[in-house]
Parts: sequence; C-alpha cells; structure tokens
Amino acid sequence: MEQFIIANLAPIMFGALVIFLLSGFPVAFSLAANGLFFALVGIELGLLKPELLQALPNRIFGIMASENLLAIPFFTFMGLILERSGMAEDLLDTIGQLFGPIRGGVAYAVIFVGALLAATTGVVAASVISMGLISLPVMLRYGYDKRLASGVIAASGTLAQIIPPSLVLIVMADQLGKSVGDMYKAAFIPGLMLTTMYAGYVLALSIFKPHHVPALPPEARNLKEPNGDSGAVSLLLMVIGTVAVSYGFAWFWGASHPHLGKDELGVYAASAGVALAFAFALANRKFKLGLLSRMAEKVVFVLVPPLALIFLVLGTIFVGIATPTEGGGMGAMGAILLAILNGRLSWSLLKQAMNSTTRLSCFVMFILIGSTVFALVFRGVDGDLWVEHLLTGLPGGVTGFLVVVNVMFFILAFFLDFFELAFILVPLVGPVANKLGIDLIWFGVLLGVNMQTSFMHPPFGFALFYLRSVAPKEVKTSDIYWGAIPFVVIQVIMVALIILFPHLVSVEKKVDMNESIELKIDAPAADTEALQLPSGDAGKKDEDSTPELNFSTDSDADAKKK
Repeated sequence: MEQFIIANLAPIMFGALVIFLLSGFPVAFSLAANGLFFALVGIELGLLKPELLQALPNRIFGIMASENLLAIPFFTFMGLILERSGMAEDLLDTIGQLFGPIRGGVAYAVIFVGALLAATTGVVAASVISMGLISLPVMLRYGYDKRLASGVIAASGTLAQIIPPSLVLIVMADQLGKSVGDMYKAAFIPGLMLTTMYAGYVLALSIFKPHHVPALPPEARNLKEPNGDSGAVSLLLMVIGTVAVSYGFAWFWGASHPHLGKDELGVYAASAGVALAFAFALANRKFKLGLLSRMAEKVVFVLVPPLALIFLVLGTIFVGIATPTEGGGMGAMGAILLAILNGRLSWSLLKQAMNSTTRLSCFVMFILIGSTVFALVFRGVDGDLWVEHLLTGLPGGVTGFLVVVNVMFFILAFFLDFFELAFILVPLVGPVANKLGIDLIWFGVLLGVNMQTSFMHPPFGFALFYLRSVAPKEVKTSDIYWGAIPFVVIQVIMVALIILFPHLVSVEKKVDMNESIELKIDAPAADTEALQLPSGDAGKKDEDSTPELNFSTDSDADAKKK
C-alpha cells in the first residue's frame, strides 16, 4: 500500500483537490490545505525534504511584489466607478435610439454597448447588471423574446472576459509568464470577432424569426428632428468626415514617422479623428450653428468619453507609452473624472467602489497564495511530470492536446469560475504547451475565450446569476438558462476557429512590459591548445590573447537561438 501511494502520490493529490473543491470548501483554503497535507505525507514517506517548504515565503513575497497583479485593483476600481457614473445608461439609451428603427435594434445596441463597456470597465458583473437594469425592461416592453433578451445581455456582459482590459488576461499573463501588453494585443481581434458573431446571431433571428426581435415603434424614438426626420444623414456625414480625417492624419503622420508600427499609427489616427469630431460637435452646440442633427450631436457627446478612456488605457499600452499597471492607474483616474463631469461622484460611491475592489483583490491574492502552496508541493512530488506525460502522450500531437485541454476547461467551467481555473489548471498545462512548441500568448488567449463559458454555463454561470438578481419577475430562470445556450455554442465555435486558424490571434511581440533584464556573462572554457604548448609558448599565448567576455540580455540570447 505504501509503495502504491509513493508511486501515485501526484494523481492522488490532484484527486483529493477535486474532492475538496466539490465539497464546497473555499477554494483558496482548499488549495493551501491540500498542499500542506500532502507535503507532510511526502515528508513522512521520504519523497520530500522539509527544506522544500522554506521556499514558500519567497514565493509568496514574489506574488505580493508582482506588478502585473497590481493592475487588477486599478481596473476593478475603474469599472465600478464607471458602473455608477451614468455612462452605461447614456450609451444604451443613445445607441438604442440609433439602431431602434431596424429589427433587433435594441439587441444590437446591447451587444455594441457590451463591447464598449468591456473595453472600459473590464468587469463582467458591472456590465451585466447595468444592461440588465436598463435594457431588459425595454426589450420586454416592446415584444422581444424573453430568452433572446436574457441571453444577449448575459453574453454581451461576458465580452469583458476577453476584450482588453480583461482581468482574465492579466491573470493568464501572470500565470504563463508573459507580457500583459502582448496578451491584450493578441486578444483584440478575437474579442471583436466574438462581438460580430453575437450580432450575426441576432441578424439571423431577425430574418428567420422576425417576431422575436421587433423594431422600436415610432413613438419610442425620441431623438427626431422637429420636422420628424431621424437625423441619420447628418450622423452618416459626421462618420464619413471622421474616417476621412483619420485616414488623412495616418497618411501624413505615417509619411513623416516611417518607424511607427501600424497599430501605433492606427491609435494616433483614430484619436485625431475622434478629437476633431468632438471639437466640431462642441462648436456646433456652443455657437448654435445647426450643422448637426440631434441624433448626431448626442452620439458624439455620448460615445467620445468612453472612447477617450479606451485610448487612455489601451492606446497608451498598445503604443508602449504605459505599462498595463500604469494604464490601469490612468483609467481609474479617468473614471473618477467622468463621474465628476456627470455629477455622480460622491463619498458613498467611492466607499462602495473601494470596498468591492478590496474584496475582489483579496479574493484573487488568497487564491494565488493557496495555488502556489499547492503547486510547490505538486511539483515536489513530480506532479508536473505526471501531467506532462499524461498530456504529451495523447493521440493527435498538438491538436489532440489542444482538444483535450479545451474540453477539460469547458467541463470544469460548469463548477469553477475563471480565477480558479486560471490559478489551478493553467500552471499545470502551460509548461506542457510550451514544450510542445505552442506560443503561450496564443494559448492564453485561446483559454481566455474558452473560460468565458464559465460565466454562461447553466446552471452555475455567474453572469446568469447577476442577470437573475435584476431581471423582472416575468422572466423565469429557465428563460435565462435557455437564452444563454446559443451564445455558449457561439463561444465554443470561436474556440474552434482559433484552433483551426491560429493567425486570428496576433502574437507579434512588439509590446514588452517585462522590466527585469538579466545580465549573462559567458566566459570561454580554458584553451586546450595552450595546455599542450611548452611553458614558454603558453605564457606567450596568454600575453597575446585576452579571454573574450560576451555580455547579453535574455532577448539577445533568444535571438541567437532563433
């Protein structure tokens, strides 16, 4: 029996962790208790030395000193302030009026606003609750199908999982040892594609089941001109002018700064076009020029503040001006300024935001500390080798590994949330993926898209719980569950597309936020020829030749390997 335990301690330890988690015991304490218990068992059986546990203080100190994790409280605080600043209400009302005349217009507005909130708040709960309170009653009032209305709100809220500045991507970058900035850039296109696929589903329903997604009636459209015109032509001309200015700026600035990358040039050009549009709308209002319709003016004044915040956070990260932590700090300050401009900032709001931020940050840190205790002991009993042999021995090579890992994450997402999955499983499968030659940034984005389903899985999806807490009584829990299923299928399709078409995830490593540089000194070995020469010749050779010392950084070493 003892020999069996010694030979299989790693799988026994992993199985015990599963039992701990299914028992409902807090995850952080389950991880730590499991690790410490099996550390004692390993020491008793002679598999581990007691000195192994002396590494724990250094590992915990390394967690507390991580600059990547410092971005989590900043982005959480920013999202909670924006949730109460009135931005979501203004966006949903204005974009709903813009898309209202077409079938499914309010659903399109929810998806569009969900993507914007994801790019500014990064917090799923804030997005789902805001849109559930504002849009769900409107959609039900005008005849939308309950299941579709529930599903589209919950799914749009989960876009905060994959569209930067996502908390999931910060955790994934930390666990995989990669740059948060690179992870953000790589996830941008998959996030936009997922948003487009949600809109495509609504479009398909508007064609095949038009009674599920009616247009807003004329009496509900309150941004008309005095003569009854919608003002859409004015808005279209405004958009065309903004795009033209952006392209003109990109051409002029790109010609004078040829060293700029396309992404940096795009950020600068878009910022110039949006800034000019806002200045024009401001002049039109102040001097009463009458050049813009009510719709165009309202859209500009409502859309520009969140777009400015997106540039302040993501733009500075993408062009390399700021690290993700610094971008999060600027975003938190920008959220406070927006709340002040909207007249919503109060001590009560700040207190609530700081309390919620502290709770979430402590939750993350305790899980991470528990996971590092588990990981240290698990590796001590060769658990990493057991996982590696288990996964590398799968049929199908890299494809088989990706399929099995994604199926495993999908199933476990029924019971665990994304933090638990990231802290428990990612450190186990990440090294195996690296050994198989899989780019870890690409792998992190793939798992990030997969872990979105943890918020949408009936019956334990947190987004469904958030929506249930604010949904009217006429919306049954079964409606919310059935409404979520098509969007879970869309998320799974997105995972398959990333595996089939890897280039959907950009892994260009232009943004490196790792500030530590390790200096390597390569000294040559002793000259064997000198050892064979007579003593006089050897001395002469030593005088004529000086050992060459090669100084390099990690990046230089990697370049030489390539």
